[in-house]
Amino acid sequence: MNSVKTYTLFTDQDVYLFKEGKHYKLYDKFGAHSAEKDGVKGVYFSVWAPNAKKVSVIGNFNNWNHKDHILFPRWDESGIWEGFIAGLTWGTLYKYAIETPRGEILEKSDPYALSWEQNLQAASLVSTTWYEWKDKDWLENRWKKNTLNAPLSVYELHLGSWVREGNDPKKFLNYRDIGKKLVPYIKEMGFTHVEFMPVMEYPYDPSWGYQITGFYAATSRFGSPQDLMSLIDELHQNGIGVILDWVPSHFPGDANGLHRFDGSYLYEHEDPRKGFHPDWKSYIFNYGRSEVKSFLISNAMFWLERYHADGLRVDAVTSMLHLDYSRNEGEWEPNIYGGNVNLEAKAFLQDFNTAVYKEFGDNIITIAEESSDFPMLTKPVHDGGVGFGMKWMMGWMHDTLDYFKEEHENRKFHHHKLTFASMYMYNENYMMPLSHDEVVHGKASLIYKMKGDEWQKFANLRALYVYMFTHPGAKLLFMGDEFGQTSEWNFKQSLDWHLLEYPVHKGLQTLVKDLNHLYRYETAFYENQFSRDGFEWVEADDLENSVYVYLRKGKKKDDVFMVILNLKPEVLDYKIGVNAASHWEIVFNSDDERYSGSGYKPEIFSEQYEEYMNHQKSISVSLPPLSGIILKRKDKKYNKHNRIKQHKK
Repeated sequence: MNSVKTYTLFTDQDVYLFKEGKHYKLYDKFGAHSAEKDGVKGVYFSVWAPNAKKVSVIGNFNNWNHKDHILFPRWDESGIWEGFIAGLTWGTLYKYAIETPRGEILEKSDPYALSWEQNLQAASLVSTTWYEWKDKDWLENRWKKNTLNAPLSVYELHLGSWVREGNDPKKFLNYRDIGKKLVPYIKEMGFTHVEFMPVMEYPYDPSWGYQITGFYAATSRFGSPQDLMSLIDELHQNGIGVILDWVPSHFPGDANGLHRFDGSYLYEHEDPRKGFHPDWKSYIFNYGRSEVKSFLISNAMFWLERYHADGLRVDAVTSMLHLDYSRNEGEWEPNIYGGNVNLEAKAFLQDFNTAVYKEFGDNIITIAEESSDFPMLTKPVHDGGVGFGMKWMMGWMHDTLDYFKEEHENRKFHHHKLTFASMYMYNENYMMPLSHDEVVHGKASLIYKMKGDEWQKFANLRALYVYMFTHPGAKLLFMGDEFGQTSEWNFKQSLDWHLLEYPVHKGLQTLVKDLNHLYRYETAFYENQFSRDGFEWVEADDLENSVYVYLRKGKKKDDVFMVILNLKPEVLDYKIGVNAASHWEIVFNSDDERYSGSGYKPEIFSEQYEEYMNHQKSISVSLPPLSGIILKRKDKKYNKHNRIKQHKK
């Protein structure tokens, strides 16, 4: 006898929107929901399995028997199976037993489950996202922190390896315990946002979370949904935004996941030229299927609404947009126009960006991890763009790291690797990343990418950070890079925090902290970070000296800083053209003893009223070796009590 009762949360409009690919709140309908029927409390289940012959709920409440609790197929040919089971409560373990037309019985976890078990069975849990948030003030004002003309300095981290339990280094900390350590650290360091590598449930630790099975479930490695919410809540209450990595590009072939969910290619594209990822051995979503679009866009909405995320960094966008991504000739099929653009994926991303910005406006931001020159990625959809708020500036990252790997005497042959970004930096809204991908798989840590002896390595990295934080664009730095982690990132263990006992590592950390505060509190570095009005080269072509000079400008005429990079390991007296009415003072020096530099003190030792570099006047400055220094125009007196000074010990 079937113990399931008829029940539904779906209206005809819900079903219509789902089938049209325009239902963006499916988490209110699908999955397991507490319900009451005829005065009896229980749980309502609903799942999409249009090709199934039969669907039943199995779990610890019925000894995993697929014959007792059979769901009802809806009459409207939507492919939705649903029903009510009395007596079930939060914490119940369950799966769907799906009988295929060929007679197979597939045991699948719930695609909309809010929690999953941490074991091979990976059963779903009847759970809830109920939580008493305390971040109202943040939500009401966060648009000020998330808009393009605000400073955005992001700290990227992997929750499982940022820090671990001291007495048991193999043990993960709970989300709440991570928060107790993370919140004060981010506040001290001056980052505006954190970016968590995927927090959605995933089965395989070495994937770092990028092969997701539970798209609506906060991974239970670190606690409950409420524990993650508490972490985000605490960050918000301390003025720190939260960006989540989101992976709508692919999913693994785990037997209990989305692959062949009802015995057919339901979520993935049936054609392996579009549906199988050759690099990651994973499966690519069918972006042309309306129900799949509803699933994915609803998932984005879920993390923004239920978890109060301030943004989504969308992973592997390049692989989504290009039919020939990582494929040889003959392994992909051109689109209807004969090109390599996946038109269905592009339309999906446009719909995604349109939907989330319509719902949340400037309160949130979407960021594309995209390494090609795909056009108009951050332009509005109504103008033919894809609609992202920002994209990662991958070209800048690769060119910059390539330059700093070069021997100092050879840098003149690679000089324009550091100037090339200015040729395209206003084509899109860019975030400048030094991400986790650059410090794994034999690529070496950032500090060991630098050339020279120990002193030169740290001096190079300090100068690189000055260049990064004063260059137009938002910033992103991976955990450990701020203090010069010497080993490659290892997801199996905590960062090497003991390195901060050494002055060179502590000095580097202090430099990043001071640059964060300079970037955040000096408007010249962020007001025009996506505008041509905010940047001007003074000297871009001095190959022999490996010197670069540029201005950063705010909206006010006298809000101007000059940045000078000397990327050779020698002191240099350098003459620079300036405007007749401008006077300068040095306000930042990466070679300062405070940062464990040599302590060489740069100075402006000459001012001459003669034309130089197409300017009416010149100044001569002594430049420390392998350094970045920052000068402030004195037309408006520089505030000696600026934020950097306040953070000096």
